[in-house]
Amino acid sequence: MAKTPKTVWYCTSCGNESPKWMGRCPACGEWNTMKEAPVVEKGVKGSSLRTRGNAASSEGKALPLSGIDMASGQGRISVGFPEVDRLLGGGLVPGSLVLIGGEPGIGKSTLSLQIPLHSNAMKTLYVSGEESERQVKMRAVRLGGDESGCTVFCETRIEDVIELAEKTLPDLMVVDSVQTMYSDGVESTPGSVAQIREVAALLLRFAKRSGVPVILIGHITKDGFIAGPKILEHIVDVVLQFEGDNRGSYRLLRSIKNRFGAASELAVFEMTGTGLREVSNPSEMLIPMHGESLSGAAVAVMLDGTRPLLFEVQALVSSAAYGTPQRSATGFDTRRLNMLLAVLEKRAGFRLGTKDVFLNMAGGLKVSDPACDLAVVSAVLSSNFDLALPSDMCFAAEVGLSGEVRPVAQTGRRISEASRLGFRKFYMSSFSGDVDAPEGMELVSVPDIPSLVRRLFKQD
Repeated sequence: MAKTPKTVWYCTSCGNESPKWMGRCPACGEWNTMKEAPVVEKGVKGSSLRTRGNAASSEGKALPLSGIDMASGQGRISVGFPEVDRLLGGGLVPGSLVLIGGEPGIGKSTLSLQIPLHSNAMKTLYVSGEESERQVKMRAVRLGGDESGCTVFCETRIEDVIELAEKTLPDLMVVDSVQTMYSDGVESTPGSVAQIREVAALLLRFAKRSGVPVILIGHITKDGFIAGPKILEHIVDVVLQFEGDNRGSYRLLRSIKNRFGAASELAVFEMTGTGLREVSNPSEMLIPMHGESLSGAAVAVMLDGTRPLLFEVQALVSSAAYGTPQRSATGFDTRRLNMLLAVLEKRAGFRLGTKDVFLNMAGGLKVSDPACDLAVVSAVLSSNFDLALPSDMCFAAEVGLSGEVRPVAQTGRRISEASRLGFRKFYMSSFSGDVDAPEGMELVSVPDIPSLVRRLFKQD
């Protein structure tokens, strides 16, 4: 009598396992995400991986932390893009696993192919599970660069990919994409939770033992999250995510997770006919681009990771046409906008309950820095009064529920960046302490929202 195969229920959202079906996943709380899959009873036997110098770890040996010699290991590897190197913390770490996610057409495959084309001294194995060799060649010709160091391998069976990588030992391996790969050790279709988890584990084992850095391209779901189990993001060392409108020209590459550097860093690219081009000074792209002063616009000084970034906050306040006022925010938390509007009404006496308020962060940015609160309030007031703010004015402060203007971190760096870009008036909190003003820069300290209104619109 044939043996009945054992099965287990997986959550397609987070990868949690359960011996029986449940309507709601107990780990992530999502409904109707449990799918049945066979239990993996056979694994891929590990082969004796060749290693690149001292980059690989010692298998089966426990070493004291004080006895590990870092001087003998390889340094970071430059990818040919200074902005990407900065996001990675100085370059690729040997043996690291990097995951790049983003919407279709945003530029994931373009960036992953531009890296070997622009790094002449780097021997790269480019594994494509979505395109043929000729299609990859067509894209490489369009992007330009040196093709001599890049080897293309079109395969979806992960065991064949790792076998070739063991033989050639490249300086870098790119896998496009992880959802198209499958392992013989798992009896399920490519892209399933079990397959993605097994493929990622095999690639992690290869990277750590051989010292070859691996870049994975990952698809995202309609909700904007990387497809597959959440364990995929836990396994990898670095998670980079592309943002922005793929119908426009600008792309934002954001560091979500980084074990070897600072997270929440940001790099800006422009998509051109020959691939992605780095924007070394994104503030010049995001600051006002209109010739004359318009109401409803204010410049905020945000700190994204360690980089000060100036961008335009746009607001539109109008009478509610259908009785019920609308609150809409693009790139900004709508709940925080509602809070700031409530502060304006309660603490400063502005009646916005019968008006529509629309807010937009220029350049497709998604803002989470509370230092943008003061610029949001100023833009809303400017649109409400229909009075334009001077173009050489910028803001950086948090607004509290009692209407007080609170200080933010690293105010000095924000002021220096604003001065370098030609701004002459900087609005900040009165509680920021002693901050030196650069030559030609006026620092305006405001304690609360009523004081801000009086200073901006001369209601003394």
